[in-house]
Amino acid sequence: MLKILILIDYSSEFSRRLLRGLIQYSKEHGPWIFYRLPSYYKTLYGKEGIVEWAKEWEADAIVARWDHEGTNLLASLNIPILLQNYKERSNYFSNLTGDYFGTGEMAAQFFIKRRYRNFAFYGNKGVVWSRERAEGFRTQIEKVGGNYHYFESENLNGEEWGTSHIQLDEWLLSLPKPVGLFACDDNFALRVSQICKINNIRIPEEIALLGVDNDELICNLSDPPISSIVTDVEKGGYEAGRLIDRMSKGEIIEPFNIIIRPTRFELRKSTEKYDITNEYISQIVNFIEDNFISDINIEELTELVPLSRRNLEVKFKDEMGTSIYQFILSCRIDYFAHLLVTTERTLFDMALESGFNDCKNIARIFKKMKGCTPIEYRKKYSDSRTA
Repeated sequence: MLKILILIDYSSEFSRRLLRGLIQYSKEHGPWIFYRLPSYYKTLYGKEGIVEWAKEWEADAIVARWDHEGTNLLASLNIPILLQNYKERSNYFSNLTGDYFGTGEMAAQFFIKRRYRNFAFYGNKGVVWSRERAEGFRTQIEKVGGNYHYFESENLNGEEWGTSHIQLDEWLLSLPKPVGLFACDDNFALRVSQICKINNIRIPEEIALLGVDNDELICNLSDPPISSIVTDVEKGGYEAGRLIDRMSKGEIIEPFNIIIRPTRFELRKSTEKYDITNEYISQIVNFIEDNFISDINIEELTELVPLSRRNLEVKFKDEMGTSIYQFILSCRIDYFAHLLVTTERTLFDMALESGFNDCKNIARIFKKMKGCTPIEYRKKYSDSRTA
């Protein structure tokens, strides 16, 4: 029976989901014993005290958030160590890390698709996951010639971040509007939302706000609720358990990186708007997003605005960069993908609910737009126990 010492915070949804995946693996392959050393222990006894306690308890492995100072202390234990990234990745131990750059790219593509021209990133100073998310976000913005703005502050609470509060306040007021703002995580997104409320900056009309980790409590504390990128963190926790198991058996000796990847968007009201200059096209887009599961035809759309069919199609393509048909199809496929990973219903039922009359062609359309079949997508993003 393995004894696993946990040295990470579990106050965030990210950490709780991570630990759920780890515990799930232990239930299937254990049982294991877990112990989370209280945070005050480090204050009282330092890192040396933690290491000594691990020796006395005879821990078989450690999952920790641990900075570079004290690495030699951990190494002296000579047991599997898995570090949750914060400031940097470890070159000595296995890392529980993420595709941070890809997450930033995904966020940028989200706002680009919504036709934004102004983009902003609010980051956590001095941490690898924020820095790389910003870099991925920026590179995609530069490819389309967008207007990019950046601000960062430390992860402080209450009175501690008074100076940063003032600077963030000024930065948000100075941003050109409308702007698509990507925050490095949901906590930082909530901070933006709070300051926007104080300064009467409207979300999503002036700032469309997107976070990461989909911490439902934090996202729904905001008015309006915050959209967020969902990551496969439970799968990461499960794979962490697998890694510890294999390292304990001597099957893996060298450090190994477990990469937590972004999977999808959980959309809420903070990103409802597109940056569309033509009021008629904006009206059409809103109608499609509200009714894409119904049979929508061009004739029906032309009755909503004073434009001919040809004029509507041309102006829509100019504003949105795609045809009306492709936009409707994209809305349906995105909703179908959402159902794939949040329900266990049949493909036929989900196809009908997404606005498709049948499911004969949906696999082909889905693969063309998402790069894999519906079954592959569901397995990849909803099952934390993949082999």
